[in-house]
Amino acid sequence: MKLVENTIVTLPVLRTSDYGAFLDGQTGNSDQDILLHHDQQTHAVAVGDQVEVFLYKDPKGRLTASMRLPAMKVGQIGYVEVVNVTNFGCFVDVGTERGIFMPHAEMRGRPKVGEHVWVRLYTDKSGRLAVSMYVDDEMRRASKPAEEAKVGQKVRGAVYNLTDEGAFFITPERWIAFLHRSEMTKVPKVGQMVTARVAYKRKDGRLNVSMRPVKEEALVEDSKVLLDYLKQRHGRMPYSDDTSADIIKTTFGFSKAAFKRALGHLMKEDKVIQVDGWTELKDSNQV
Repeated sequence: MKLVENTIVTLPVLRTSDYGAFLDGQTGNSDQDILLHHDQQTHAVAVGDQVEVFLYKDPKGRLTASMRLPAMKVGQIGYVEVVNVTNFGCFVDVGTERGIFMPHAEMRGRPKVGEHVWVRLYTDKSGRLAVSMYVDDEMRRASKPAEEAKVGQKVRGAVYNLTDEGAFFITPERWIAFLHRSEMTKVPKVGQMVTARVAYKRKDGRLNVSMRPVKEEALVEDSKVLLDYLKQRHGRMPYSDDTSADIIKTTFGFSKAAFKRALGHLMKEDKVIQVDGWTELKDSNQV
């Protein structure tokens, strides 16, 4: 078997030196034996020992060994840091001497250096370790029913999937939470930590959550958003009850229903009026 980088193998120690131990490179050529440097040993080794190591290439392209193995096993998931980005993908830190590669095909979005993402460790067709951001099945298996969650409580977790409908994240309690796009105050990136309020406990044990405050608080906040927007536009805006939900969502970041509630609140307070599809401040001194 030809030894390659980004694999975990068990090799015998053939000899030692001032630099460390040399492992059998399985080529029959002692010049191609693999160095396990003292710095890469988690404990001392002796000739004849069978040592489990992670193989990687040093700056000169030589196969090198380390006893620092990945923090997760093949098939397991972890929340890890992106340490390098290339034209072909990126590398993430899973606890080994070198980052583990993630090809573009296994990415969700394009994570940047320093960001954290959920990944699954797997072995590619060539036998090398690699990671994937497609972790939905693993998340389902790892999750627990959110029986102890309470409506109204805040939960926090890192997004592992972002769809047209919304975002999925998992909490430290291993509860899966779904954040619908209509309940977002801003769209998170995959891997980003978010905090949201439990809005509903589903029968399947998952949670529906919202980044928006409860209606009473939202009414006040949304009304302030509309007032501030009107003041920026000299007391007039081309939006009213008849404006489409898409335009409202794009312009203000909340739903048509929330817009109408806030507008109705301002009209009851005699602060605005609607005229021919426009909304205007009644008191010009507010501008």
